[in-house]
Amino acid sequence: MTYRDAGVDIDAGNELVERIKPLVRRSFRPEVMGGLGGFGALFDLSGKYREPVLVSGTDGVGTKLKLAQQLGRHDTIGIDLVAMCVNDVLVQGAEPLFFLDYFATGRLDIDTAAAVIGGIARGCEEAGCALIGGETAEMPDMYAPGEYDLAGFTVGAVEKSQLRDGARVRAGDLLVGIGSSGPHSNGYSLVRRILARAGDVEGIEVGGAKLLDALMAPTRLYVKPVLELLRGAHGDSIHGMAHITGGGLSENIIRVVPEGLGIEVDATALALPPVFDWLQREGAVADAEMWRTFNCGIGFVLVVPPAAASTVEGDLDSAGLAHRRIGQVIAAGTGERVRIG
Repeated sequence: MTYRDAGVDIDAGNELVERIKPLVRRSFRPEVMGGLGGFGALFDLSGKYREPVLVSGTDGVGTKLKLAQQLGRHDTIGIDLVAMCVNDVLVQGAEPLFFLDYFATGRLDIDTAAAVIGGIARGCEEAGCALIGGETAEMPDMYAPGEYDLAGFTVGAVEKSQLRDGARVRAGDLLVGIGSSGPHSNGYSLVRRILARAGDVEGIEVGGAKLLDALMAPTRLYVKPVLELLRGAHGDSIHGMAHITGGGLSENIIRVVPEGLGIEVDATALALPPVFDWLQREGAVADAEMWRTFNCGIGFVLVVPPAAASTVEGDLDSAGLAHRRIGQVIAAGTGERVRIG
């Protein structure tokens, strides 16, 4: 017997690597040493930082992956994977330097894998980080035909003096929300349940777009514009940041707020974009459940002092990022730390 008889095609794996090499090279930065194919990926950090702090993050795309497979849309789910990781390390002020992916399937379909990894490469290119390596695992009997799984890992760096760890946040600081591109990659177990309940949704439109297109829109990458803000003249005015992922608005902003402080979010500022409005109506989802499950149109939050808010908002306008004030930091003591209403 051969390994191929057992369900693993090494030649297909090699062909995939050759196909994706040009896509991967486009994401490389000058610090990348060597190319694909080594046992370990090399990245030269010398000369770029004085006191570098490394910030790492890992994530997947949740059950949005099942929707992508159901619809046969494999070319953007890799962007979601990159965004979920690099937006996380951005919260602490870090520039994502490189990214690694893990793609696992029962039987390797080269076209599907190339589409997925092509999306990962595009996401890395847009975020300015190098797709420096990864792993493609073909594991017969582990996955049903046509299924695959994804995970990603990134490492970023920030000067120690520029680290955003929440220590600068003060009572009275304002919460400035930056618009999302849709549900991003969170809440899709509920999304899929609502879709199943709704039945045929092929012809449904929300806000001038097809519902399924709105649900599959890739997660917005905030890295380059937010890094530009941090490095600009008003960067020190940004006291903290939050990436709105699993747990929604209720559970993510508070993660960057020190003990003794809380947040007060104005529910009237959370005007639901059409895709979220449809999900809430079709699923009869309560407001509180929406706030703790979805980003509700706010994908990233800046915490800024009132005196600097207008200036930072002007920078956001210049960067082409839709935004609005959604609340403030409050003194919470031992009481409730999150208020939305």
